[in-house]
Amino acid sequence: MIRPSESELEFRFFRAGGPGGQNVNKVSTAVQLRFDARTSTCLPEDVRERLMRLAGSRLTTDGIVVIQAVRFRTQERNRQDALDRLYDLIDRASVRPAKRVATKPTRASRERRLQAKTVRSGIKAGRGRPAVE
Repeated sequence: MIRPSESELEFRFFRAGGPGGQNVNKVSTAVQLRFDARTSTCLPEDVRERLMRLAGSRLTTDGIVVIQAVRFRTQERNRQDALDRLYDLIDRASVRPAKRVATKPTRASRERRLQAKTVRSGIKAGRGRPAVE
């Protein structure tokens, strides 16, 4: 499991919306986690590329993965939630995709496909106006 060091992570705290009463207007409980994937020293090159692809809209043009956590009412739980989501993303990027082995369709499957096309063609041909003799 690849885990970035604390020095590579940047946390920003801000006030979250949603339930919380008066507390929501006073305490910065929401967390924005920023991780610079492009310059990180803990990621191998192939994992870095997959991580940047997996991050999708969470990736900035500078190669920084931004994760916002506002699910919980406490800063500590939101911070842990953001970390868990980053770790999950890195773990998914660490899995090397299986190589596809090229295969060709069997003779029987080609014949079944052509037979199905013939049957379907007959059904569609039967939908037209009857021939007048």
